[in-house]
Amino acid sequence: MSDNRLEAQTSPATLADWVADAGKRTLDLVADLSDEQLLGPRLATINPPLWEIGHLAWFMEKWVLRHAGGRAPLRADADALYDSAAVAHATRWDLPLPSRTDTLDYLRRVRECVLEVVGRGPSPTEKYFVLLSVFHEDMHGEAFLYTRQTLGYLRPALTGSGPLAPRAESDSRSESATTGGPLPGDVEIPGGTFLLGADSAEPFVFDNEKWSHPVDLRPFAIARAPVTQSQFAEFVEAGGYARRELWTPIGWRWREEADAQHPVYWKRDGGRWLRRDFDEWVPLEAHQPVIHVNWHEADAYCRWAGRRLPTEAEWEAAAATRRADLSAPKRRFPWGDRPPDATRAQLDGYCLGCCDVSERPAGDSDWGCRQMIGGVWEWTASDFGPYPGFVADPYREYSQPWFGTHKVLRGGAWPTRARLLRNTWRNFYTPDRRDVWAGFRTCALEV
Repeated sequence: MSDNRLEAQTSPATLADWVADAGKRTLDLVADLSDEQLLGPRLATINPPLWEIGHLAWFMEKWVLRHAGGRAPLRADADALYDSAAVAHATRWDLPLPSRTDTLDYLRRVRECVLEVVGRGPSPTEKYFVLLSVFHEDMHGEAFLYTRQTLGYLRPALTGSGPLAPRAESDSRSESATTGGPLPGDVEIPGGTFLLGADSAEPFVFDNEKWSHPVDLRPFAIARAPVTQSQFAEFVEAGGYARRELWTPIGWRWREEADAQHPVYWKRDGGRWLRRDFDEWVPLEAHQPVIHVNWHEADAYCRWAGRRLPTEAEWEAAAATRRADLSAPKRRFPWGDRPPDATRAQLDGYCLGCCDVSERPAGDSDWGCRQMIGGVWEWTASDFGPYPGFVADPYREYSQPWFGTHKVLRGGAWPTRARLLRNTWRNFYTPDRRDVWAGFRTCALEV
């Protein structure tokens, strides 16, 4: 990517647009919720949305205004209420949280101050923390969506403009039913030395992506597309959840404790499966990726199918390299260095769901893998850990506390903001999480 395009990504005009857009998305995601819904039930996998809104304001204020700018806090109680590293998750429902009006006002005042910083021309340090706060808000936007899915709230109305927004004259969900379908088969990728991780040409990367380093890959064959709902239904109907030999000991223990018999938002309706989509039950979309399955479920499916999950190095090689040479400079996205648009990836949340796995051929990697960016996050076989020479960035709580306990996911999902992603981006969750927007693709056991 040229230096000019990298600079354009972090210009004051772009930063201002991103700060405002992230704020609009947050408001879109909570505007229709009642005061009762903004608090919600006490669950281990979600936050009270009202607390989460305040946390977004606190994070921007802490890093952009206080840490980089040296300002005094706008609220004297903000650290005691919203510091996620200090305030235990289970206590967040019991805090003396400000009202909806006061919380939104805090968010508005912080954002106005951040936009003032951007408007006068931020220093390099301020620019870094503005980007950090935008990407942090983007991640929480995805969490607001899985909170709404977990709790069965209405599908939100998400509006906006840009290359990922749907065309007014069409709807991608109905369009996919008539133009999509399956995408079977593997692509074979030869072995060689591959540079895993980000390089310093990126305008912003997280500490867990640093830095590019050589890894040796054996030849492998990876699926062209993620596992579909109809493929996963075959596993369910073949008794996959009842066959202990398909599960790791930890996975089987999870399955028993959760009494899992099928994916979390599925149910039988006579002779067919239904899937809960926010507050509605819909028939399974046969050729869309299976979603809301955890690592244990993905791993068990692979054993049943005589397959395996890719390592994150294999996943990144299939997404980022060119056929000519695994060690050549990598693509930023599977299709090249051009930013995502609606012909290449299902991102940014506007369509509120996946499309069929055969859609978006313009987004194929050079090897022919489809939808490696967008659709569903894809579980990999890899444990989340540091790359060689890891050094924590200023936001130390982002990566380091989770090394060794989480699994790596790659690629982004339909709600993920496009500005957040690149082929080297690493997501991470514990292997029992079923609420996140995750699916998987598989590899052949042997080549």
